[in-house]
Amino acid sequence: MIQNKQLTTSEKRKAKNEKRKTKNEKRRRDSIIPIKLYNTATKKKQILKPYRANTIRMFVCGPTVYDYAHIGHARTYIAYDMFVRFLRMAGYTVAYIQNITDIDDKIITRAREQKMIPKDLARKFEKEYRADMKNLLVISISRYVRATSKIKEIISQVKRLLEKKYAYFTPDGIYYDVSRFQDYGKLAGRTALSAEDSITRIDESVQKRNKGDFCLWKSAKPQEPKWKSPWGWGRPGWHIEDTAISEHFFGPQYEIHGGAVDLIFPHHQAEIAQMEALSGRKPMVQIWMHTGFLRIGKEKMSKSLGNFTTIRDAMRTVPAHVLRLFIASTLYRSPILFHESMIQQARENWETINSMYNTIRLMHARIAHNTNAKREISRIQQYQKQFRAMLADGFNTPRALAIVFTYIKFIQSLGQSLSQETRAAALEFFTDIDTVFGILQKQKLSAIPRTITNLVAKREQFRNNKQWQQADAVRKQIERAGYCVEDTPSGSRLRKK
Repeated sequence: MIQNKQLTTSEKRKAKNEKRKTKNEKRRRDSIIPIKLYNTATKKKQILKPYRANTIRMFVCGPTVYDYAHIGHARTYIAYDMFVRFLRMAGYTVAYIQNITDIDDKIITRAREQKMIPKDLARKFEKEYRADMKNLLVISISRYVRATSKIKEIISQVKRLLEKKYAYFTPDGIYYDVSRFQDYGKLAGRTALSAEDSITRIDESVQKRNKGDFCLWKSAKPQEPKWKSPWGWGRPGWHIEDTAISEHFFGPQYEIHGGAVDLIFPHHQAEIAQMEALSGRKPMVQIWMHTGFLRIGKEKMSKSLGNFTTIRDAMRTVPAHVLRLFIASTLYRSPILFHESMIQQARENWETINSMYNTIRLMHARIAHNTNAKREISRIQQYQKQFRAMLADGFNTPRALAIVFTYIKFIQSLGQSLSQETRAAALEFFTDIDTVFGILQKQKLSAIPRTITNLVAKREQFRNNKQWQQADAVRKQIERAGYCVEDTPSGSRLRKK
């Protein structure tokens, strides 16, 4: 007769931990929110399907560090920061890489003007850029990767493209032959350049076979940075750095590639031509995301047009939280107009959201429970679900914010009857809002006395009951205590005089 083996204490503990781990993993899988995104390549929304279980690999084109970053950069990198924050809140593990172009014609030219070594200039402005991102509360990037840190990988890609006959030699470097890649131009639906393209990155050479051919490796010139290669000394072209970095970390295929809309052609098309020619696999990227231009009047903001405002200059008058809300108020792939009236609207909206958040956070619940608590919590959770649904459907931040303001009006309508349970549910929704947008700012516990928050709630209750005379009397009490209460379309907003 075979007897059952008795488990030791450590074996029992291990089995219990494994069971708990399996249970937690199942709970996490079940809580994953399906995401639908607009794909530039297909011109329609599609479900994001990770190649690996609940893991998203995302590459976003970073800056060329030869000058201070401007608010057009802020628009793009804040939008992607919010998007990655949402992916992580939705239950996904996200590896988010951003490249730093630290070798380029623009860097060499600016260094010559400043009488600096190109590497020193690049390091200086990389440091400034990363400081700007920190000040803008961009916290989602997993890794910054310099182009010059992957010279070995770049040389490997150029070598393989030569072997596959997709590249050829000229006296001034090695070029990619776009006529050899059948799908060239498919991402943008064209092969010809336009005024909106990054045309400064198309290398002109009388030795090129085709007008659209681009340089993979530039032959060394006097007093320019250079690296040794099988073809002699030289430096990488612009497009090759991204595929060298992404292949190194993600392999030949991954989930998301992002950037601004002006990178669709030729830059992102060049990346596709390089990587798909090397791997023989399609598509290189499951979903292409592109942010719209930030415009000043009718023109896009850019250094080449000379109409840019640096991030550091903008933040002297516009706090990061307000700038983030301004950017979230427009769909990421639509153009956004940078105008004082739009910034002022964002400022007022931020004050409304932040004031309500702090009012609830510092509020003393009048009663432990009330008969309406269950209904109130159900309404809050419904708004919370709608908020997540708007973000999951094409990352529609304007519609998500509309839900936030509807939710705030509902909370205001509850007046002083907020129970402990309702307050907890309300704060949980605010945690979601801040997790994605990064816009809330905690006031000190002593900033708003309990008597004042109670008066605001009392006044709101009078207003909801159309008891205008009583509401006005309470407003005067609030003002005598040193506070102002302002009525907006989104509800009341409290601030110190």
